Amino acid sequence: MNIHPFEAEFGAEVTGVDLRVQNEEAFADIYSAWLNFGVLRFRDQPLDDEALQAFSARFGPLEEMPLGLMPEEWHRKINNRFVTVLSNIMVDGKPIGGLGNGEANWHSDMTYVDDPPPASVLLGVEIPARGGDTHFADQCTACDVLPEALRKSIVHLNIKHDAAHTSVGSLRPGYDTFEDPRDAPGTVHPIVLEHEETGRSCLYLGRREWAYVTGLTFDESESLLDELWSYAILEENQWRQRWRAHDVVVWDNRRVLHRRDGFDANHRRMIRRCQVLKVSAVPPT
Repeated sequence: MNIHPFEAEFGAEVTGVDLRVQNEEAFADIYSAWLNFGVLRFRDQPLDDEALQAFSARFGPLEEMPLGLMPEEWHRKINNRFVTVLSNIMVDGKPIGGLGNGEANWHSDMTYVDDPPPASVLLGVEIPARGGDTHFADQCTACDVLPEALRKSIVHLNIKHDAAHTSVGSLRPGYDTFEDPRDAPGTVHPIVLEHEETGRSCLYLGRREWAYVTGLTFDESESLLDELWSYAILEENQWRQRWRAHDVVVWDNRRVLHRRDGFDANHRRMIRRCQVLKVSAVPPT
């Protein structure tokens, strides 16, 4: 197994490994590289759902897909409740997955809950000829480059992360519309996160839309968030994943933001995803 860092300050490609089979030593190296680089890519990994689940579960227990009010007969059609389909493909007039083909804005996954998933794993299955790329931005480096006065001003501040909207901007089922981010439902997290395993400080902004810095006026919050986001998504701190079928990408949700380019609705795209509920500083065996 070899690890090849990307030109950006974070992210690496891992070669010479079959994710269907890794011994304890190999996975320990993968885990350490994931903590070190924030994002890892593995190419040419033809995983089925069970193999994707098994690899993802090496990081820790997985989240089951939310079933909500789905009819019981639909439950029986789900092959694997730990693997979520992200797709624009329609079957019998119904989408087989979430997010469609629209652009997804910069975000970290599920920061609107008390304990967001620390790791996300994606597998490319069907990839359009153009579009649908995933971009990542390193929030440890973003925190490092903040002006000292700005960094000191935010150390004890928190952001409320909106739970009502998706990363493509649509209102989630069961939520009412509102006009002021101070009225948004959601969870409060510190703006600066101390990474529980590496000890590094990272910006932890979640999503720009409908965010609110608690304790500030609306105008103060908006101004501060705009300033912080100008550092969060600096181009030199980004890496772009141009998907191929059988790519596997795993990232540290505590450290990186990500977004997705939109793509032609007539072109099929299917990605399969697992999310890790919690991880340990000691890689699982």
